Amino acid sequence: MVLVSRRGLLAGAAVGGGLLVAWALWPRDYGLPLAPAEGESAFNAWLKIGSDGIVTVAVPQLEMGQGVTTLLPQVIAVELGADWRQVAVEPAPPNGAYANVPLAAKWAPLWLPEATPGFVETKSDDLVVRRFAEHTRFMATAEGTSLEAYEQPCREAAAAARAMLNEAAASRWDVPVEECEAQSGFVIHGDKRLRFAELAEEAAELDPPDPAPLRAESAFEEPIAGEADAATSYPRLDLPSKVDGSHLFAGDIRLPGMVYAAIRHGPMDQSELSRFDVGKARSVTGFISAIEGKSWLAAVADNFWAAEKALDAMGARFTTVTPADSAEIEQVLDEALREGAGYRVATRGEGDAAMGKPNLALRYDIAPAQHQPLETATATAWLRDGRLELWIASQAPEHTREAAARAIGLAAEDVVLYPMPAGGSFDRRLEHGHAIEAALIAREVGRPVQLIWSRWQEILAGYPRAPAVALITAKLGPTGTIQVLRSRFATPPWGREFGARLFDNATSWSAIEASGGGPDPMTVEGAMPPYGIPNVAVDHVPVATGLPAGKMRGQAHGYTAFAIESFIDEVAARNNREPLSFRIEMLGQDIRLVECLQRAARLADWGGGDDGSGQGLACHRMGEAESGGRIACIATARRDEGGVRVTKLTAAVDVGRIVNLDLARQQIEGGLVFGLSLSLGSSVGYARGLPMVDRLADLNLPLLADCPEIEVDFIRSNAPAFDPGELGVAVVAPAIANALFSASGVRFRQLPLFSGL
Repeated sequence: MVLVSRRGLLAGAAVGGGLLVAWALWPRDYGLPLAPAEGESAFNAWLKIGSDGIVTVAVPQLEMGQGVTTLLPQVIAVELGADWRQVAVEPAPPNGAYANVPLAAKWAPLWLPEATPGFVETKSDDLVVRRFAEHTRFMATAEGTSLEAYEQPCREAAAAARAMLNEAAASRWDVPVEECEAQSGFVIHGDKRLRFAELAEEAAELDPPDPAPLRAESAFEEPIAGEADAATSYPRLDLPSKVDGSHLFAGDIRLPGMVYAAIRHGPMDQSELSRFDVGKARSVTGFISAIEGKSWLAAVADNFWAAEKALDAMGARFTTVTPADSAEIEQVLDEALREGAGYRVATRGEGDAAMGKPNLALRYDIAPAQHQPLETATATAWLRDGRLELWIASQAPEHTREAAARAIGLAAEDVVLYPMPAGGSFDRRLEHGHAIEAALIAREVGRPVQLIWSRWQEILAGYPRAPAVALITAKLGPTGTIQVLRSRFATPPWGREFGARLFDNATSWSAIEASGGGPDPMTVEGAMPPYGIPNVAVDHVPVATGLPAGKMRGQAHGYTAFAIESFIDEVAARNNREPLSFRIEMLGQDIRLVECLQRAARLADWGGGDDGSGQGLACHRMGEAESGGRIACIATARRDEGGVRVTKLTAAVDVGRIVNLDLARQQIEGGLVFGLSLSLGSSVGYARGLPMVDRLADLNLPLLADCPEIEVDFIRSNAPAFDPGELGVAVVAPAIANALFSASGVRFRQLPLFSGL
């Protein structure tokens, strides 16, 4: 008997050819996922209008603080002509109508079989990609693809609804529909007007136009140079409830008769629960039962505190096959960098063919980094009558639903997932291990149960950003111009590892094995510099460290930008070149990034980065040259007896068309602060598979008092909209490192910046 996985099925479809034709003809009637309540009329999968005038918008992306529950409703409100004060949001259930096709295209190497390289160009308009995303209900929230994936469907849905409302009003007034206009929640014709609420029921019965009549312009807001704090016309819909505390997160679910579960995991990796004493837990008031997993032990009680105390009393012990150890990880990375077989991932010009004897080679070390969102992993599960209900915050809801179903032997259709907002994520909620655990515990207790990971378990069992070591080598011209640049990054193929967990539901150790020893371009994104260096080569050296790893906000850009921009600054200093003009000289082909550098320099009163100034400069580009986002950052920092003090971060940003100025600013500011945390802390060491810290206080995260003055200015651009969520993360570490060199004369070539001191 041959077991065929989804990946295997896709291989058959791709190689066989005939099945691919059938796949293209699969029915794609997704029903009406946005079900109307009494007094509501649903127009399509994206919006419904109530008799009270409320326009409810379906949002198929996880709200984790980035503001997507404002961004997509704003797109619909502008196109529809709705009154922003009457717009509401409803989380969309997993459904093929909401497939994130651009992200499926970007992640195609993770789900397409290795046996079919080059079979299909994995672009958003490719039939294989679209059918895969729709059929698997792929709605993942990641890599800033919300606008790219959903702006056009939102606009088309809103335009169709607007046309139907106009048609209903025109019929009532007996006027040409072309003379009717929808704005501010009304359909208007001359001095006549009707509220959307008065027209919704009859309009929803009409046939939608095909194609939908889009407005001439999509949603946008103009930044004003020098007015960094200009207000938005579309304030966040989730802000009032988050301010008054009524906003519900995954940990806020309360059900009749609900009990609570705490959990203990074994060390990384391949741990097995070997012994525990349940008798010692029976003295804990409120203790109900112990649930035993292969690599974990859970305690169920009538409150979380009792569950935690019961676990302490039971004294769980684990055996581990290959425990992760920091000293061994560093040794493996060092050997791989010096002697490992590298794979050429990207080239420009002649690559490194003309390198000869390099003028400069510098090494950069990046330690594993922790996500640690404010809300730890939490899931509430209730198994009754052969049906599992799951309340959880997930960036990949359908994969989470399938994993929970498989764990307890149900069909995915028998699992109902209620998408909850996340109290932060940074890509941590792309993983679904806690959903599997909650489902298994719910099966045993026979009542609703809320599983909560303690902070220690979040640190222990979460998948950190992988460690990496980089060697940047250059051949320089007589004035320091870079003629050849080679980047060699030794790091695990963590992208493929993550893909095996997400798409194949592999265990952490199986995912490491499945990732293989081949190249993983995802691990070196951002290593191809934006500068006009004629010859560039980027190599990946795959490493098996034994430490499971996952995706993190900023992705590989978080360390590739650090290495490249630190190296660029060092080349400038060694050749007595002023850092700003040195960069601009190499950016003749990217005027947008030049403008970012110049704007940031003006805002920060850049003094040339002279010795003792404490100013450091860095810039970065994400995405393609035509459509990507740009940022330049100047940090002012110093090191004193209290550690590092970053007093100001000034950033100039070009993200193309801006839909919501306030959200864009929040994303950049949040990314800068997150990048600050990665620069100064967020890392842990490992000893025999156990993290060497167990509290947030031990991670050296910046406190509110440590946050510098932040100034962000946006550059007006007609380029395509680019998500700003990860730009700030990438640029902060090199800016601070270069600032510290300016202040102290010492170069910092590791992340966190003081991890090697």
